[in-house]
Amino acid sequence: MTATPTTACDQPEPVLVVDDEPRIGEVLARTVETMGHEWEVSRNGDDALAALRRRLFALVLSDIRMPGMDGVHLLRRIVSDCPHTAVIMVTAVSDVDTAVSTMRLGACDYIVKPFDLDDVAQRIERALAHRRQVLDMERYQAQLELEVVQRTSDVRKLFLGAVQSLAAALDARDGYTHGHSRRVTALAVALAQNLDLPQETIERIRLAGMLHDIGKIGIRESVLNKPSGLTEDEYAHIQTHPVIAQAILEPIVWEQETVQLIRAHHERYDGNGYPDGLAGEQIPLGARILAVADAFDAMTSERSYREPMSREQALAALRHGRARQWDPLVVETLQQLPQDLWRLWESARDSAEHAALQPPIPEAPEWPHPTGGD
Repeated sequence: MTATPTTACDQPEPVLVVDDEPRIGEVLARTVETMGHEWEVSRNGDDALAALRRRLFALVLSDIRMPGMDGVHLLRRIVSDCPHTAVIMVTAVSDVDTAVSTMRLGACDYIVKPFDLDDVAQRIERALAHRRQVLDMERYQAQLELEVVQRTSDVRKLFLGAVQSLAAALDARDGYTHGHSRRVTALAVALAQNLDLPQETIERIRLAGMLHDIGKIGIRESVLNKPSGLTEDEYAHIQTHPVIAQAILEPIVWEQETVQLIRAHHERYDGNGYPDGLAGEQIPLGARILAVADAFDAMTSERSYREPMSREQALAALRHGRARQWDPLVVETLQQLPQDLWRLWESARDSAEHAALQPPIPEAPEWPHPTGGD
């Protein structure tokens, strides 16, 4: 009973007359007809509700005193079930106080018997005009809300695109980490797919992978690119980058679950990671996947302080650290990735072709140091 109404004045505006006295019902119906409106007559409240279920009425003219369901009860049902239907109560002189009280319940007017037909016509037209104004205002407000949503989405996309560009610039400024985020994303998506995760989850992991290191924008370059081991203070400084990433992304990423994956991608399975010391399944699965992909890419990438590990060496290191640093299931899934994916990965590692591994990030709706990851 909540069909979308029309608001145009030249469209039919059907009126339902509810009165147990046939003569009064006919008089009101004829008045409605002379005004150019469609009409229907019901003799009691139950019949009126049945009529309202069949079609949308712009206006109901309802007697107050009727056998069975009275007009007040009918009004309550109309206000609840048919909020776009206006109601005028029809009452005898003795029930004027009741009629006035129905205005507080949602009636827009009342007519006192015996009535003047010109006055009835004026009240009907006034009620219909008020209804049209209300509907026009609701439609205008809905349009404004849609525009706000669209503009908010556009702004978010703009900022997210800028952040992704910053993430790419962060990768590019260091030859040792160039392409790191794309490779981590590609591997994390492959792991998520082989774990049969829902597509929605995979897309969150995809976006989180591309942005997982964005917080390093806030890390001093002297620390980020230090060729030797880090001091305790320097290591504590670099450990802030997941929190910095969260502060950057929370205002612009639709899915806050994605932000949580980024915050948690340096947590350890044994609870000794950062920034929150989460353990086991307290760590979101997507973050556990990112941690393995991040560590694998770090191990197999050249660094100023060491040569890259081979795939077999990196896989062995991950096996050694499973259940302590990394989720055993994710590590096992990485070991079992198909050979054709590994061949593609290896051919793309140091080539611009690595982009082929990474499908475009969908638009929003709606997304350890030194050897354990970047």
